[in-house]
Formats: sequence, C-alpha cells, structure tokens
Amino acid sequence: MTIDADLKAMAMAKNFAALTTLMPDGQPQTQVMWVHADDDHVLINTEVGRQKFRNVERDPRVTVTVLSADNPYQYVEARGRVVNTIVGDEARADIDSLAQKYLGGPYAAPIGPGGRVILQIAVDKVHKNGV
Repeated sequence: MTIDADLKAMAMAKNFAALTTLMPDGQPQTQVMWVHADDDHVLINTEVGRQKFRNVERDPRVTVTVLSADNPYQYVEARGRVVNTIVGDEARADIDSLAQKYLGGPYAAPIGPGGRVILQIAVDKVHKNGV
C-alpha cells in the first residue's frame, strides 16, 4: 500500500523522527532517529544489537513521528508495524545514504558486530499536524 504523500515528503526531507517501540514489559521506548521512505514503507536504519531492534523482533508495533526541522509543531505521526528487515550490504549502503543526507558525508561511526538493519514499516494510521 502506498504511504501518505505528506508522510513520505517529510521522511525524505532532512527531518528527524521519533521512533517508539515497546520494551519487553510493555513500556514504550522512544529514540530520535534518521528516517526516510520508499513508496510503501517508512524506513529506519539501526544496528542489529540495539534494544529497539530486539523490541521490534518481539513486537513489531511501532510509532514513527517525523518532525519538521523548520517548525516542530508541523509533524506527521505514523502508526504501524515492522513488516520486513533488510541486512547486509544493502543496510550498510543505506546508512551511508542517510549519513550523506543528514551529515553531508559517509557514515563514520563504528558498526557493531551484528551489522546494520533496515526496518521496513507498513503504516496503518497517519495523524498530521500543520502539514
């Protein structure tokens, strides 16, 4: 299913997103993330060893709120679930692409032994403010 056009535009711009996952005890965990999208999914890149990845492996429900860099009262909230993960060379190339978008160069931070992973998020519900 094609994602909302405003959501895609916000995710493709140089805006940050808040990703909320659910901890094993059900408590929400939210982190500020780089974000982008394809025609069908919101995309988040993380490391396999991180808590957020363990959370979505156990419970794929997430919320991603993309905030405008120019006006934080302008945002798009997407509720959905992680429907696929991509690892390996594609995930590594993806983090370099995101680093280029946000930092203007290649990703320079060390990558853990598990490597990078792209979370493909199918969106079930969208809420917009100021968009």
